[in-house]
Amino acid sequence: MKKILITFGTRPLAMRIAKKLGADFEVLFASSEEIPGLLLKSDKYARIPKGLLPTFAHEVLKLCLDQQVDYVLPLGGFELEPLSVAKVLFEEYQISVLVPDKDLLETIPLMENPPTDLPYRLLSKGNDLLDSTTIERSLDGLFAASDSGEDLALICVSK
Repeated sequence: MKKILITFGTRPLAMRIAKKLGADFEVLFASSEEIPGLLLKSDKYARIPKGLLPTFAHEVLKLCLDQQVDYVLPLGGFELEPLSVAKVLFEEYQISVLVPDKDLLETIPLMENPPTDLPYRLLSKGNDLLDSTTIERSLDGLFAASDSGEDLALICVSK
């Protein structure tokens, strides 16, 4: 079974995604925010530094290697750029970071705190990990869904 690490793991959006992935993935959570002690003891949660810190990507990579993670889904708006820059490093270890490449990231609109009922796509190279569909564009990330794959907005919990 593949493993996915979702950042901002204590937020409702992370829980909704985990619920949809639950049957096909082992879901782990990480956050730079406060994590209740009970959750930390469950081995499903880990603390990571804030995305603005220079060590952020390396700490996330270390966690992924320790936990044998296959995918990383960053939900913090300020985590997107450092992980986008570090995608090549993660790929050397066969870990897919689900965020657009840096040159694309700058052109895609961000949607903060999407409504609960908003349909979304979790894309890895254009393949939706939630329902096995494929869009024409080879994108990585969590996007507000559109049938055509056009006019996508990247979803995050905060900038």
